[in-house]
Amino acid sequence: MEVLLRTFALVLVLEGILPFLVPERWRQTVNRLSQMSDRQVRSFGFGAIVLGVALFQCVVWMAG
Repeated sequence: MEVLLRTFALVLVLEGILPFLVPERWRQTVNRLSQMSDRQVRSFGFGAIVLGVALFQCVVWMAG
């Protein structure tokens, strides 16, 4: 459970970096994202999931 909480905390830190450093650019990107079709958003989300799983597997493999 501790690892899960640490991971969640790290995700929050990473998610907050761009809005903190470049708020105007971040806002423009979010506006563009809201104008995308559901299919485009799902494709982006699926790509992020695949990349995340692959990266996770690489880390597990390297640690293992």
